[in-house]
Amino acid sequence: RDMKKLRVMMVVHYTLVPPDDLHDKNDPRMDKFRTEYDVKTALLNLGHEVQVVGVYDDLAPIRKTNEEWKPHIAFNLLEDFAGNSAFDYYVVSYFAMMRIPYTGCNPRGLLLARDKALTKMILTYHRISIPDFDVFPLGKKISQQRKFTYPLIVKSLTEEGSVGIAKASYVENETQLRERVTLIHEKLHGDAIAEQYIDGREFYVTVLGNTKLEVLPIRELVFDNTEPGTPRMATYKVKWDDKYRERWGIDYQFARNMPNGMEERINHLCKRVYHLLDMNGYGRIDLRVTASGELYVLEANPNPGIARDEDCTLSAIKSGLSYEDFIQRILHLGLTFRSFE
Repeated sequence: RDMKKLRVMMVVHYTLVPPDDLHDKNDPRMDKFRTEYDVKTALLNLGHEVQVVGVYDDLAPIRKTNEEWKPHIAFNLLEDFAGNSAFDYYVVSYFAMMRIPYTGCNPRGLLLARDKALTKMILTYHRISIPDFDVFPLGKKISQQRKFTYPLIVKSLTEEGSVGIAKASYVENETQLRERVTLIHEKLHGDAIAEQYIDGREFYVTVLGNTKLEVLPIRELVFDNTEPGTPRMATYKVKWDDKYRERWGIDYQFARNMPNGMEERINHLCKRVYHLLDMNGYGRIDLRVTASGELYVLEANPNPGIARDEDCTLSAIKSGLSYEDFIQRILHLGLTFRSFE
């Protein structure tokens, strides 16, 4: 790997600039700045120079740092602009227009993969199985266009990180569907999507690369003794509440006991999805696999979490990389991506 010392402009949400005196793992502030702290520390350990730029609703700080410091690359950790997660790809477009190399996904890939309905349409066109779905736009009368087999899962069309997914997202009839869609409209002020609940194993597959892709060891969300009457799904609580997971024997781990040939099928499918959605850099594909071995793509996540303890990172480490190697790979993929042709 090329260990040239780089000037790295780390672009983060303005509230997430890690404080200079944050060093202790047990510091109560660590929770909030985890990703930013981990990435910054890794970059410094790799011998790079780092300037952290906090952004809210103005691109001027990026422009100023670019002009005055001439960074080799922007390490992009922004997930929204002016509080709107749908705007993240505009910031990346700005990097491209300014000819600043950047880490992670290109604007088109972000646009296609962040819009869950658009993702599903593209995959359906290419005959890739996805749960049947319907979109309920904000501000329109809630009416069902499609005939569904219940149960369904109702979620936000654009939010990431299981935001707005709770036990009540699992709906078993039209009344519950209406209630949940209304709640998402009111609470998250955005469109809702309802999709068929697929019973099966849930896999998280990390893909690294721009053109030549590498699939890292597969993670699985395992439910050992689910709460009675609850569907097995990654609710917000499952994702972010350790105590809850402990209580119900829910665990994120490496996939074991895969049927013969299943891993190859999954790897092939995930590379296809990644290419079809124009993703690059690093991404995570979430799948469900039924008892009969059918693969359903749930969603594709460009720029997934890369703090030290997240699924993608754990997969990278399992594949033989150190955390620093992983961050260096992400930098390298950013530097070598031809986004300016």
